[in-house]
Amino acid sequence: MTHHFCPSQLSLDPLGPDWDCPLGSKDLEEDEGPWGGGSGLPPPGCFPGSWRQDVGLDCKGSLEGAEARAWTVYGYSLLQSCLQQAGLPETQDRSQVPRTGNMLLCLSPAWLTKVPAPGQPGEAVLLVSKAVSFHPGGLTFLDDFVPPRRATYFLAGLGLGPGRGREAAELARDLTCPTGASAELARLLEDRLLTRRLLAQQGGVAVPATLAFTYKPPALLRGGEASPGLRLVELSGKEGQETLVKEEVGAFLHSGALGDALQVAVKLSGWRWRGRQALRVYPRVELGAVADTVLALLEKLEEEESVLVEAVCPPARLPFPGSPPPGPELAVRICAVVCRTQGDRPLLSKVVCSVGREDRPLRHQSSLPQTLEVALARCGLGEPGQVAAVRQRVKAGAEAALAAVLALEAGLSAEQRGGRRARTDFLGVDFALTVEGRALTPVALELNGGPCLEACGALEGLWAAQRPRSAAEEAAAAPLVETMLRRSAHYLMEGKQLLLIGAGGVSKKFVWEAARRYGLKLHLVESDPNHFASQLVQTFIHFDVTEHRRDEENARSLAELVRARGLQLDGCFSYWDDCLVLTALLCQELGLPCSPPAAMRLAKQKSRTQLHLLRCHGPPWPAPSLHAVPCCPLESEADVEKAVHQVPLPGVMKLEFGAGAVGVRLVEDAPQCHEHFSRIARDLQGEADHPGIGLGWGNAMLLMEFVEGTEHDVDLVLFGGRLLAAFVSDNGPTRLPGFTETAACMPTGLAPEQEAQLVQAAFRCCLGCGLLDGVFNVELKLTGAGPKLIEINPRMGGFYLRDWILELYGVDLLLAAAMVACGLRPALPTHPRARGHLVGVMCLVSQHPQVLSSTASRETLQALHDQGLLRLNLLEEILVPGQYEEPYCSVACAGESPAEARLRLLGLCQGLGIDGPHYPVAHFLSHFK
Repeated sequence: MTHHFCPSQLSLDPLGPDWDCPLGSKDLEEDEGPWGGGSGLPPPGCFPGSWRQDVGLDCKGSLEGAEARAWTVYGYSLLQSCLQQAGLPETQDRSQVPRTGNMLLCLSPAWLTKVPAPGQPGEAVLLVSKAVSFHPGGLTFLDDFVPPRRATYFLAGLGLGPGRGREAAELARDLTCPTGASAELARLLEDRLLTRRLLAQQGGVAVPATLAFTYKPPALLRGGEASPGLRLVELSGKEGQETLVKEEVGAFLHSGALGDALQVAVKLSGWRWRGRQALRVYPRVELGAVADTVLALLEKLEEEESVLVEAVCPPARLPFPGSPPPGPELAVRICAVVCRTQGDRPLLSKVVCSVGREDRPLRHQSSLPQTLEVALARCGLGEPGQVAAVRQRVKAGAEAALAAVLALEAGLSAEQRGGRRARTDFLGVDFALTVEGRALTPVALELNGGPCLEACGALEGLWAAQRPRSAAEEAAAAPLVETMLRRSAHYLMEGKQLLLIGAGGVSKKFVWEAARRYGLKLHLVESDPNHFASQLVQTFIHFDVTEHRRDEENARSLAELVRARGLQLDGCFSYWDDCLVLTALLCQELGLPCSPPAAMRLAKQKSRTQLHLLRCHGPPWPAPSLHAVPCCPLESEADVEKAVHQVPLPGVMKLEFGAGAVGVRLVEDAPQCHEHFSRIARDLQGEADHPGIGLGWGNAMLLMEFVEGTEHDVDLVLFGGRLLAAFVSDNGPTRLPGFTETAACMPTGLAPEQEAQLVQAAFRCCLGCGLLDGVFNVELKLTGAGPKLIEINPRMGGFYLRDWILELYGVDLLLAAAMVACGLRPALPTHPRARGHLVGVMCLVSQHPQVLSSTASRETLQALHDQGLLRLNLLEEILVPGQYEEPYCSVACAGESPAEARLRLLGLCQGLGIDGPHYPVAHFLSHFK
């Protein structure tokens, strides 16, 4: 996967225009530099530092003129300066031996080429011939690509140097790959009048009171409801408007909409004027001067542009304790970066501030970036409660702003967006902090696509070379990068042909909707000829896959069926326990990527897993044997008698190939072992006795030592034996003696060291079994001596796990499994940030027979889910009690903290009747305190 940036993601703009600020006026929110591009050579002067100058910046077959070449050299020098200041190595010129990488920085439009996309009229594929690639440890390389590499995501900077913004915009237009910006979308964000009305109407975000005079306004501004504090006056012409302007200005200056504002600013609004205009600030009482300035600016208007008269928000002031500080009053400008995440949901990434004198311009590149806490403290707002309140209001305002922009974009045509796949993936929102009704209120001044992200990068760079970052100092671009990777993955997988072995039950219904959304072409092999999914796939192959003693023969037969049907497959996978070994054998027959069948067999048979790992003593160390648990396989009564003398009791008896905790039991002595073995041998003899839990392999059992500790799931994504991602969840106390799952919490509440122990234990156990490629679910207990393995499920985690991980981390394990099956490495965030906390509880037919038919019926739970009050994962279709039951459903609540989610869930369970003396939910949630 290749991702591209045009270089205006770096800070290449000059510091800004000349300022025209008469009468001691000031500008508190104007942009820096000609963001829309200008003309001429880059700023003179060199960057301080020492690096090689004789690097090959020319691209074969695409020569640059002197001016364009100067900008490319400027961009390369700036990159080296940034790397040097961050304490990272200089870029190595590896043009002759290109490296591969996911993130590519193109410093020149000449390094990129658009070619028509076959079969997609009007769209183009973007190819990269030269780029700077980025690698772990801060390494960068200058690479040439022969043949050129195809871009799978493109983020263009639209304001770099003379004409570069236009070139970048043209490169971004109408691409087949996802695009994170376009000139068309940028123009919408640059129109302050449009964005202010959008924020006020749809986002409910506070904006400055504004009077706008517009000449032939854009279609998006015509009609619609009036917005509080925003007055739009549509002019019939640019001349002869003196009387109207003076009346409107007078009414505005005397209106209550201005609140406590003592000054107003007059400015031009529109794409042409971004950062290139003279802004004038006047006392509110100077009606004549304001009106005269409006009339003078009207002469400069073109169609779809406006003259704005707006309130200058008075800075928030609180008295310092003791004597007041000497010197001028200080003002703070708050800059927030918000990113579009999974499900098109906005997420605040980082907040950075500027502090300066109230009577001088306060702009991004001419003020030192500071954290919110430091900036507010300098202005006398240091009380932690105040800071938390401001942060929460900034978060709400910034996320509402992006939500409003995304809603606007959803209604635009592909042409209006600049391409079918053009979207806004991140947004900078500038706020002034003022006081409204005795409350500290962030007022949104403008939206931007780059300066706020640059300001966050500058703040992060202050300590980049001095010390490692803590979690709180994570890069502002991290959620943006996750979105890039996600959209890139969707693009790569669109149209992929995948053979799926086993459809699963109602708990896997999400697969079919996800496949449609990702554009996957599924071909299904399934035992049930009437399965509902048979109508949802490209090809349905009815084949009995339940007799696992014939898996090798079945794999050969299925391979012949696939060839006979002419299926051109990119991959083959399964998420259904029963079909995992067959899938590995079939992949081997078809020459498709998968973990080896021997590894799948080893992981699928529980006693073999433990006994094999017990022999893995290393090196390297710590070895998998540290996590394995003594056990004995049981195929006869004689095996039981032998096992009780070898395995310390109490122990756990379970089916060798079982799933869903069916048939698992705590046994405390030899008579209980014999009794449970006889019961399983009698009740669960074959597939018909309990479909889908692995009885097609027989009903052999094992006895393993019972270990004390808390239970946890670790869901892993592995590719080529490398760990790409891991997600840890905590389980509540199981219902003994049957070990049925009761409750769960994600993300884990464990200390980071314990979480790391679990992840490494799961990873090493998978590697020890030979599982190198796939998505795996590993169940462990955390004991006083460290993690101990319960079992490996060599497939995607079941029950609610895929849904929760997608909700909290934006990572879809189903898509990751499909990518690995196609031989594609999923580009996943190494340390993904959870967007909150989920705490859930299982409902069982045996424990809730009346409740699940009344107060907590499927319809009631679904309605609560649709309202966002809980998360429902339905695991069974019908309410059928039985001795060997699996959970009917999982219900969960979200919260900003585990405590909040836990209290919501407990209240919900009490209200619905799920909680009770027979099923004490408070006890099941007690592990999560």
